[in-house]
Amino acid sequence: MNARNMRWGVLVASLALALTACGGGGGNQLAGGTDIPVDTGAKFEPGTTMADLQQGGKIRIGTKFDQPLFGLKGLDGTPQGFDVEIGKIVAAKLGLSPDQIEWVEAPSKTREEIIEQGRVDMVVATYTVNEKRRERISFAGPYYEAGQDLMVAADNTEITGPDSLRATGAKVCSVTGSTPAEEIKKYVDPQNLTLFDVYSKCADALRTGQVQAVTTDNVILMGLVENGGGKFKLVDKQFTSEPYGIGIKKGDVAFCRFIDDSLTTAAGDGTYEKAWQATAGKVSPQAPTLPQLDPCS
Repeated sequence: MNARNMRWGVLVASLALALTACGGGGGNQLAGGTDIPVDTGAKFEPGTTMADLQQGGKIRIGTKFDQPLFGLKGLDGTPQGFDVEIGKIVAAKLGLSPDQIEWVEAPSKTREEIIEQGRVDMVVATYTVNEKRRERISFAGPYYEAGQDLMVAADNTEITGPDSLRATGAKVCSVTGSTPAEEIKKYVDPQNLTLFDVYSKCADALRTGQVQAVTTDNVILMGLVENGGGKFKLVDKQFTSEPYGIGIKKGDVAFCRFIDDSLTTAAGDGTYEKAWQATAGKVSPQAPTLPQLDPCS
């Protein structure tokens, strides 16, 4: 999305967020004490990516280091968040423990490049699935469906979703040139739309009552809520769709299917939900449902 890098640069500069560190040992320890057992008995067909990773005893996973609640580098230098836990779930199914994961920073502009160059084995980094990216890499998943949402004052009960904005006469803030700023025009009159260059200014405007709502991708709003000192809440009514997938080398169908199977198992046994609750669930308590998985190709 437009302005995404700028938004996160400002957020990270102002955000001192450190989710509970993940432990090691015989399982993959999530913040909050949830343990993901490592599948030490996993066996794979020789020559597959899974067999190579297991034999090599290491997996390199690309993720964001600057996105609160999804992929943010912790005080110990290790990234933490929902994307990170998804990566650990896949690693555990390979028979690899957390200390066998090498985390590689994967900014938006370099994600395809580091996959193509073999600098990572997979990327879990708020990575929206689209056809342009599919020309260069393959996606497993999606494992999460993000989307545009609203952030309001913690005591606001009038704004319940985009359809309530015009009826309540709410003033809404977003960022100039962003996709969310264009999308919200369907729901508010032009005179009630305030645009700034960064989302931190929108948060300030909401805090002082100059606007009644802020809108952008829900993952960005979650970070603002987390940093808002209890002043804000997420409406939690997404009104656009942005599926997040796991990027892998183009055409590696077997690895794609393995990842999809790992996600399906995690959703079925509660590991997926626990991973959410330990990270992004601190702001958005209702755990998402694993989206319908795309065919591997």
